[in-house]
Amino acid sequence: MSPELLKLGPITLYWYGFLITLGALAAAYLSTIEARRRGLDPDHVWNALIPVLLFGLVGARLYHVLSSPPGGIGFDYYREHPIDIIAFWNGGLRGLGIYGAVLGGIFGLWVYCRYAKLSFPQWLDIAAPGLLLGQAIGRWGNFFNQELYGFPTTLPWGIPIDAQHRLPIFADLAPETRFHPTFAYESLLNLLACLALLYIGRRFVNWLKVGDIALIYFIFYPLIRFTVEFQRPDAWTIGGLPTAQWIAVLTSATAAIILIIRHRVQLPERFGGGTRAAE
Repeated sequence: MSPELLKLGPITLYWYGFLITLGALAAAYLSTIEARRRGLDPDHVWNALIPVLLFGLVGARLYHVLSSPPGGIGFDYYREHPIDIIAFWNGGLRGLGIYGAVLGGIFGLWVYCRYAKLSFPQWLDIAAPGLLLGQAIGRWGNFFNQELYGFPTTLPWGIPIDAQHRLPIFADLAPETRFHPTFAYESLLNLLACLALLYIGRRFVNWLKVGDIALIYFIFYPLIRFTVEFQRPDAWTIGGLPTAQWIAVLTSATAAIILIIRHRVQLPERFGGGTRAAE
């Protein structure tokens, strides 16, 4: 497993960056299908993609830089080597955090919606299934970087990890040891969640309000992340619990509460009230 996809003279293309880019394009394409289905201009998707990717990249990098993973590179390292924060030429796009990417991408979409005078909750709904698809594809970049793996396993789908990529707690294990492919678990669950959002958006079109699909994303994905974190021996923890699980619990619970409330109390239109049929 080599992280390098292609070398063109002094330029090296990495699987990680390629798969993230492929995931972003797949997400955008699915979003155009969703926009067209709702009778909206799909060109807005491609126009919004630039600010979404730029702010998403900044957010993803900041989340990684501020983290403190055990035995890994985090805030303590970057405090002493600040130039490495922007040194994407050194190993491609390694060192990104999905929570930061999602938050930054949402901000980028909000900026575009303000500029184009579009309904932000509506376009967030359009983007949500594609976001899960993009996450499902991008996660396979971790396979080539030999990262985001779990504990040792004897299951047939366990993957080998080279000695130089093993966490210190696994350094003394036999070379033939296999590990849980945590990235693959998350990828599969993201794909299933994507299909679920597409189904819900069509099956319950007369019940859903603007912004509901986005809220359901913020229930589904945090639950996925909470689950896979049990196979993250390299997790950044706070109070003995992985930080990603703290975020997952708070995000999922908040989204669920908002979803319940907004279907019991009619919200003003500027906060996303109204049904799909009203669009």
